[in-house]
Amino acid sequence: MKYFSVLFCSIFLVSISGFAQNKIDKYVVGKGETINQIAQKFKVTPLDIYKLNPDAQNGLKPNSVLLIPKSTGKSNANSPKVAKELPKTHQVQAKETLFGIEKKYDVTDEALKKANPDLEKNGLQVGQILNIPSKNGLKTTTVSKNVTVYHTVLAKETKYSIAKQYDITIEELEKRNPEIVENLPVGYQLLIKGNGPKPVAKVVTPDEKVENSKPIASKAVKEITYVDYTVKAKETFYSLSKMFGLTQQQLIELNPALSGGVEEGMVLKVPSKSNQIAANSVKQKVVLSQKNSGDKKSLVLLLPFNIAKNESDTINSTANRLKNDKFLNMTLDFYSGALVAIDSAKQIGLSVDVKVFDSNETKTTSNVATIFKENHLENADAVIGPFYQSNVEKTAGLFAQNNVPVISPLSKDAGNPFDNLYQSIVPTSVLKTAMFDFLNAKQGNIIAVIDKKKETIRKYISENQKEIKIAPLTETGGLNIEGFKKLLVKGKMNYVILETSNTGMIKYTITTMLAAMANYQLQLVILEPNETLDTDEISFDSLMKLHLMYPSATKENISPEAQIFMKSYKAKNRVNPSAFAIRGFDIVFDTMMRLSQDKTYQETAETMITEQVENKFEYNKKDEGGYANKGSYILYYDTDLTIKEAK
Repeated sequence: MKYFSVLFCSIFLVSISGFAQNKIDKYVVGKGETINQIAQKFKVTPLDIYKLNPDAQNGLKPNSVLLIPKSTGKSNANSPKVAKELPKTHQVQAKETLFGIEKKYDVTDEALKKANPDLEKNGLQVGQILNIPSKNGLKTTTVSKNVTVYHTVLAKETKYSIAKQYDITIEELEKRNPEIVENLPVGYQLLIKGNGPKPVAKVVTPDEKVENSKPIASKAVKEITYVDYTVKAKETFYSLSKMFGLTQQQLIELNPALSGGVEEGMVLKVPSKSNQIAANSVKQKVVLSQKNSGDKKSLVLLLPFNIAKNESDTINSTANRLKNDKFLNMTLDFYSGALVAIDSAKQIGLSVDVKVFDSNETKTTSNVATIFKENHLENADAVIGPFYQSNVEKTAGLFAQNNVPVISPLSKDAGNPFDNLYQSIVPTSVLKTAMFDFLNAKQGNIIAVIDKKKETIRKYISENQKEIKIAPLTETGGLNIEGFKKLLVKGKMNYVILETSNTGMIKYTITTMLAAMANYQLQLVILEPNETLDTDEISFDSLMKLHLMYPSATKENISPEAQIFMKSYKAKNRVNPSAFAIRGFDIVFDTMMRLSQDKTYQETAETMITEQVENKFEYNKKDEGGYANKGSYILYYDTDLTIKEAK
């Protein structure tokens, strides 16, 4: 089926969804919220919610999406119609964050802190009553027609971020300020709106200049000088990479002996200063290159709308499927995020032709081969999809002859080796390795508390992480407190890795750690999500005191660029984006940005680490072929109720 047919049918499905939303709302669950709280908020009963969301009876997870029936209760005739615009308050619950509250009420970080001045000084406190500002009058970029508006360029700002902030294009920004076509200096007074006098640039030092919109590849690269460096005890690829701003592959290219692993005493060739390496060798935001219209790139999206199943459906049966078909909803959410990415790319002048096809797939079948043959896609510049691993591998095989990159958007499987296959989901094993590398690089004292049911991780640590001490257990399987205390070391951080789902053992370990904090530095660590920690049995206050640390493939992002996406998505879809919608945006926008560089997609994968709204993309070439994403974060709970990235 031609891609424009898919677009038409997809729009039809989305329209049906919009029709259904007249009676049903979507709600993103906040941290710590219960069904009763949500039911009271929407003036419905918990039973009403459970009818539409049977899985909710098994518990609520933060950021999951609930279908909420609109209340049938009649409103009070005397109630003012502008009730939604009256001042609101919010009582801070345990485990809530600023980001979550701002997302719930659709207000900016700046507006919330302006309405609650104590937030800047004291942070977020459980039980605190917050003033939630009305959205009226808080849109700082909305101005009256007769006002002249200027913007002072701040460090690290770009033309893209400024243009998006004021809802104008880069071209409009440059037209009003022709002096910034070649450069964007810090302190420059940009004319945003009105007919004011011509802005004059402030004098700034070279160190204050920010990146302009020219491609990084066109910048002059300083000559790199190298020195010898002797590897110290417990240093790893992770710590060396962070120290010198090089990827693991670049370290090996400079020092072939590293292919056998990092060993104490090795003498390595490294840059004399981390800022002397080529700009594209370090983590960076991808910067757009100016392209001619004749250099238009093509991107193919293969998404499982499975429209053939719906062709004979009535409006009612289609609406029912939209309510109950989780796979279809996941697809539509991913697609809705992709549409925002495509629109964002157009606004900044990106020249990419996007074609969308229905992959019509199950776990073992798809119509990708037919799409490939009938639409002559062999010369595409990149392909995203399908969703199932077996189908994405078949797709990689079809496009292998021309080495067209095929990006797997959602599959967690390692998969079979194809040189042109890029697995974008970060494997769990990579997250664990990242956590171990981080801890080893910090050179603290690492202790693992592992219950008897976790023999696999016990064996792994014993064989591969021999510097980690394993805490002794009692005969009944509990933590041996005296044995644990003997493993603690004064004068350095004691990282305690907790590997158990047993509530009693978790509480016992936490209590022991809190008691020991009077004499020792301690931090609690987990290697993967632990649902027991999210229950009411475990004190969130205790987790904050112990600065619970964990690896994650995603990170909450409150940057101006991320807020622009959130705002744009909600304006188009009338709901906050789900995790799949955010991933749809991140994958598609990241791919389009990479295609815009003066490099092939493969070259960008080997030299660039990128970050979008919630996801990081750090592709590493696998020994057996293809690329795997290793982009991860080390996060921790801070005492101000926020989650921060550990450095």
